[in-house]
Amino acid sequence: MANTPKQTEIIETVRVALTEDIGDGDITAQLIPQEQQGKARVISRQDAVICGTAWVNEVFRQVDPAVSVIWQVKDGDTVKRDQPLFELEGPARSLLTGERCALNFLQTLSGTATISGFYAGLVEGTGVKLLDTRKTIPGLRNAQKYAVTCGGCFNHRIGLYDAFLIKENHIMACGSIANAVQTAKTNEPGKPVEVEVETFEEMQEALNAGADIIMLDNFDHAELRVAVQKNKEHPTPAKLEASGGINEDTLRSIAETGVDYISIGLLTKDCKAVDLSMRFI
Repeated sequence: MANTPKQTEIIETVRVALTEDIGDGDITAQLIPQEQQGKARVISRQDAVICGTAWVNEVFRQVDPAVSVIWQVKDGDTVKRDQPLFELEGPARSLLTGERCALNFLQTLSGTATISGFYAGLVEGTGVKLLDTRKTIPGLRNAQKYAVTCGGCFNHRIGLYDAFLIKENHIMACGSIANAVQTAKTNEPGKPVEVEVETFEEMQEALNAGADIIMLDNFDHAELRVAVQKNKEHPTPAKLEASGGINEDTLRSIAETGVDYISIGLLTKDCKAVDLSMRFI
């Protein structure tokens, strides 16, 4: 499992979320006497993989340090419908003010972890690694990338800065795959260089150029098997990544072609928030 994003990032993300929700004050919470204490329990209303505990903790720390958050689960745990996740104790106003913001983080990140867990289960035993993409919710890139690992999948590059992904327009602007790969290795030695290809000819060029990873874009099953064999026969084989038009019906059979990676944008792009509920007790 990847490390949780830096605490400074969590603090800032939560600060922005609370500002947009609370504004200049929670007028409904003011209906409750300031001295009134409360206790609440949060449950999951569906089977899920949990992610987001650090964000929940930070929400209530910023709302009111007097609130205690008592967890019954941790990130990466699989929970069942109606299972308690955590309890809150403290000023009733503060519990209600922080509720929605905390649950927004938890339901969204748990949704990402849950769908990642589902897809990871589909390829169990094949040896392939499922990768996320940069199709993330703005402002939650690192949080969703972390959630993906909580579900048992893996991270592709984090952004545009930590690895090369050379696509058609890059190749055209550079003049050739070989020029693009060589320039990448010269500019940023040590950083992974991946090339997206659409034909076997382009794949051969990428192999000859010394690409670290080759993304096989929209290759069918038969073509993927051929690509795996060609790669094995090359003196300097690369890692192979399948991408494009992949869904739960085709995933297992693609994994069984022998590719090293499969990238799936829907792990972060199409995640559905987990259904959570908070009730005073």
